[in-house]
Amino acid sequence: MNPYADRAALGYTRAFLGRFFADDRPRTLVFGINPGRFGAGITGVTFTDPVALADVCGVPNALGRTRELSSVFVYDAIAAFGGPAAFYSRFFLTALSPLGFTANGINLNYYDTPELLRRVTPFIVESVERQIAMGGRTDHAIVLGIGKNAKCFEALNAKHGWFGALHALEHPRWIMQYRRKRVGEFAAKYVDALRALPA
Repeated sequence: MNPYADRAALGYTRAFLGRFFADDRPRTLVFGINPGRFGAGITGVTFTDPVALADVCGVPNALGRTRELSSVFVYDAIAAFGGPAAFYSRFFLTALSPLGFTANGINLNYYDTPELLRRVTPFIVESVERQIAMGGRTDHAIVLGIGKNAKCFEALNAKHGWFGALHALEHPRWIMQYRRKRVGEFAAKYVDALRALPA
């Protein structure tokens, strides 16, 4: 899945970036896994479904009123942090792999098969280094996913020395799927972790 090959998604992404990132302040990078089919896979904006893009970020779109679980949680956490302007002035949501993958009509994570991981790793390395060059801070980074995503990222960071410290948080999808009754608790955990990092 390459949302940026779609002209409409590329336009939404440019509008979003123009709204929140039209400055030269460095941002702490927050890495998810890879785009999902109903979030960044169609909007081009990480962890942002069409409803969040329009209603919270102020970027109208023609994608309908579909929701994506990870996006719902992320924007709850962003609201608790102080809203999108406050959040995006300090952080940039991204993914280890900016391209998404599907198999048999369902999402596939970049680490789900050894062959996919092997083939996508050079692209991941290039993507991380480009994002650092565009203004990503290197003192700290956040990784969403305390299991395989964190393990893969830690190994890559040890090899390439991109970030001084990595901080892992539970992945939004896992929270919404398995700990939904504790969403407020996890959103507060996210806010505490974000606020603990240097501005």
